Amino acid sequence: MIEDSILPPESITKAPKVSHQARTREERIALKAERKAAMKLAAQRKKASSRGPLGRLWIRIQSSPDKVSLGMAIVALGVVYGDIGTSPLYMSQTFLSGQGGIGNADRPAVLGMLSLVFWSITLITTIKYVFIALRIDNKGEGGIFALYSLVRRHAKWLVIPAMLGGAAFLADSVLTPAVSISSAVEGLKTLPLLEPVFNDNENLTLMITVVVILILFSVQSRGTERIGKVFGTVVMIWFAFLAVVGVANLGNDWTVFEALNPMYGLRFLFSSGNVAGLAIMGTVFLSTTGAEALYSDMGHVGRGNIYITWPFIKIALVLNYFGQGAWMLNNQNNPDLKNVQNLNPFFQMMNPNVRYVAVALSVTAGVIASQALITGAFTMVSEATGLNWMPHLQVRYPARTRGQLYIPVVNMVLCAATLIVLGIFRDSEHIAAAYGLALTITMITTTVLLAVYIWFKGRKFWAVVFTVVFLAIQMLFFMASMAKFLHGGWFTMLLTLAILFIMYTWNEGTKVERSQRRHMAPKECLPALDMLHNDFRVPYYADNLVYLTSDTEMCRLDTDIFFSIFADHPKRARAWWAVSVQTTDDPFTRDYSVENFGTNYLFRVRMRLGFKVDQNVATYLHQIMHELIDSGEMPQQTSVYPKVDEDPQIGTIKYILIHKALMPESKITTGRALALQVKYAIRHVAGSPVKWFGLAPYNPIVEVQPLFVTTRRVPRLQRVTLRRTKRQQAMLQEAKKDKKDSKEAKDNKE
Repeated sequence: MIEDSILPPESITKAPKVSHQARTREERIALKAERKAAMKLAAQRKKASSRGPLGRLWIRIQSSPDKVSLGMAIVALGVVYGDIGTSPLYMSQTFLSGQGGIGNADRPAVLGMLSLVFWSITLITTIKYVFIALRIDNKGEGGIFALYSLVRRHAKWLVIPAMLGGAAFLADSVLTPAVSISSAVEGLKTLPLLEPVFNDNENLTLMITVVVILILFSVQSRGTERIGKVFGTVVMIWFAFLAVVGVANLGNDWTVFEALNPMYGLRFLFSSGNVAGLAIMGTVFLSTTGAEALYSDMGHVGRGNIYITWPFIKIALVLNYFGQGAWMLNNQNNPDLKNVQNLNPFFQMMNPNVRYVAVALSVTAGVIASQALITGAFTMVSEATGLNWMPHLQVRYPARTRGQLYIPVVNMVLCAATLIVLGIFRDSEHIAAAYGLALTITMITTTVLLAVYIWFKGRKFWAVVFTVVFLAIQMLFFMASMAKFLHGGWFTMLLTLAILFIMYTWNEGTKVERSQRRHMAPKECLPALDMLHNDFRVPYYADNLVYLTSDTEMCRLDTDIFFSIFADHPKRARAWWAVSVQTTDDPFTRDYSVENFGTNYLFRVRMRLGFKVDQNVATYLHQIMHELIDSGEMPQQTSVYPKVDEDPQIGTIKYILIHKALMPESKITTGRALALQVKYAIRHVAGSPVKWFGLAPYNPIVEVQPLFVTTRRVPRLQRVTLRRTKRQQAMLQEAKKDKKDSKEAKDNKE
């Protein structure tokens, strides 16, 4: 007689099990800190309420999405402003190069450039992004994909500008680390102490840049909150340094602030003294890089913290740009500077001793600029996944804020792509030729989506004004940036188109799959399942057959699951399960719902897990099974033989994931067929949910089912008469005769 169980008395696999405690130690600490912060905020509100109107205003701010905290304001400095903070390093240098040297930088040219820079920062960064775009968010998230989610119901064509803008932003996320860090590291060459070392080793700057980039991408898993607090302090020092250096070079000549008049910029743009022509707008555009990252990173740091820090950032930038302008005017006729190659006003306007500090800070600022784009790329990919424009990837949340996320696959791809860019272009001068073009595309598409949002909010007049003003400015930026196309801009466009191709084909492939997807009501599927469940002629395929599905509707069954059970050899089981997992905005949610359709063998389970909770489906499913057995909703199960999960109270469990494959009989266009093929290829590279659902140790089965899309009728076969030779006919007649003789002999014997 077989024993009830022959499992070893002690654990041998250390399989994960559900704890009796509802919270982990990390969660208890986090919740305790949250309660403490809430009590502190309540005390502050009580104290502020007694201080009259200002106190009540402060309470309203802290109770709204615009709430402010010192810690997150520092994080905002480190995460959001790195890119725009490096623009003073090279903007004026590019201006002088375009004008043919400092000798051509007369007063109208310098004041015109400063006017264009000031009003570009004011109109694009301050008004468009800080005052308008930041007010438009999707559950606290910013960026072009979050914006598209708000306006997509108004027009289907908006999907194209949204995809194009997102693809361009991701392409720029590859170039920004390369150009920012390499340009900063190359600043080491300007230091007299290190100049001989770099002259003897031409590739030294490239090697240092590669090391810095590898370190930067390796620390992303620690989260932007920790990185941001460290970077935030440095950025605060960096912008204070920019302001002080700028004021020091203004001296007693504050007349450069005449450039605040926009007429100086307009006159210079169309004057004969503008040697660069329209390309000057490409130079001016460099002062606004980082504005799109500011919008994309809103979910990381909160809108209120950007509001409170932006005035400090803008004042520091303006003081530094105008300080560089004053230095150029004072040194226009300086004979010592006429033969200086690649003259950079940012470093030249400083005392040589101060320059050491400037180079050290600029290297750090270059790293921070890269950080702003990397975190923005994580947000972009996460939002693209939510729109079904990219495959579902494993996402980690290093901090309690859902906006602070980390995607290992994206981090690895960005790192590899950045290193490839360095390998192709070698130095910042050549990388800069490709830099900025993609970002102008993102800004233009963001303007289109913002205008649509404003229009459908009932403010049609302001939507027209917004479109005319900002499209005119940004089209000038785009046309000026196109001058870089043959000098490196081609790489940016190629990268943008590659990312756009991935998003478009994934979206189209998903549409094709969904056009075939069907669901069954209980009355349609239960009769067949009931018959199979009670058919003892069919051996059990497994005690529990678990299907993972993306369908979260509880009162129906996906036909893919139904046909998987009955395809080929019927998969009989004690219980069939359809399990879906939803990720909630709360970090530590753990709950589930079950629909049994009035049976004890078919269960529809929906787990709701917080974004910081490990999606260990197998472990949680054991808990659900035990609770259903205890409640009498499911018959008792026992396991006699050893299993990996070491649970003798639950029978064997088999997990199945269903993938689709296009059938050749499908009536489908070449483009849609290509979209499906590309989608399946991307899915193969990106991986399946097996890993992040914790199912790899349980050997899940990946089934492929046919995908029929409006199948065409196959023409009928026509039977033709078989032609035989005389020899074949004689052999056939002889065989018939032998068969007849054999039959007669058998009959006679009987």
